[in-house]
Amino acid sequence: MVLTNEEEKILNSIIIASENDPSQPEFPPDAPKFPATPTYKVDVPGFSNVWLKDESHNFTGTHKDRMAWEIVVTYKDFLISKKVGIINKLPSLSILSSGSAAFAIQTQLKRYGLPDLHVLMNSQTEPSIVNDLKEIGCKIFLEDLKRGTFNWEDILRLTKNEQGFDITSNAAYDPTVRFYDWLSYEIINNDAEYIFVPFGTGQLYENIMNIIKKELNYKIGDPRFIGNKEILKKTSILGVTTKDPKSKADKLYAPFLPFANYSKQWIKFYRYAGLTGKMSQVYNLEEKYLDKAIKIANTQGIQCEPSGIAGLALLLQIKNKIPSDKKILIVNTGKTKYPSLAE
Repeated sequence: MVLTNEEEKILNSIIIASENDPSQPEFPPDAPKFPATPTYKVDVPGFSNVWLKDESHNFTGTHKDRMAWEIVVTYKDFLISKKVGIINKLPSLSILSSGSAAFAIQTQLKRYGLPDLHVLMNSQTEPSIVNDLKEIGCKIFLEDLKRGTFNWEDILRLTKNEQGFDITSNAAYDPTVRFYDWLSYEIINNDAEYIFVPFGTGQLYENIMNIIKKELNYKIGDPRFIGNKEILKKTSILGVTTKDPKSKADKLYAPFLPFANYSKQWIKFYRYAGLTGKMSQVYNLEEKYLDKAIKIANTQGIQCEPSGIAGLALLLQIKNKIPSDKKILIVNTGKTKYPSLAE
């Protein structure tokens, strides 16, 4: 099986500058740079050295744009396989999403002329978001996500894509290694002693921890790492989630995280092995601190949604446990730029 003329054009249009050369970054695809998004100092009452890693500067407004690019890279692999006769048709992909990931991924798929994304969503999702996704070509399937946990087979079946691949989970390939590796280096290169990260799917948090383990344990010497290893050994990575089904941080609530690999045992092992700081774990957020964080972000012009700025909320929640003069990094995963919600 050979590629059609259109598929050949798509294959040639997907340019990957390098896998890990900071002088030849691969993201964002239109204007690659490393770091791809800015980090700047912010004012947080009671602290003197707080910085924000701001992913709202990505094309669709969140860190999910990085995942979307890696999906395009995966399709390049599929196209090469089709060209040499391994497969005879490009597969479609499915995802369980509250909207941000689906919007980012479909934006890139449409740009490159790749198969449309099949999306499983909560039937209670805001209609305007569903319509925005349909407008850019997503095939939407609505379900009551509170009725149980869905595995990859369920997702493929419910999205009428049983011959395709589910990219929500790690079952097809391991996104914790690939989706956020460049972002993880951008984060740890700041030499912060405390890093606060929203814990939604868990993929970003897990990727940061895996990158740290690689740098400290395996001595590979990835050229993207320019931080201080002695600081890194003591850096605490604090994830933040919520158990409140009514939380404004809806993307951090359990029905949307069926595939997180996090366990207390896993983080305990990292601490015992000297690979992370003593406060590394995933914390449950109290809603009142989220309201305070949103107010602080708004006063400083930070583009974010409640889930994206949850790290700042956790800092406020446990402020008595964090030294006020230590370097702190808050990861803002951003806010999706849905057309219907544009101001």
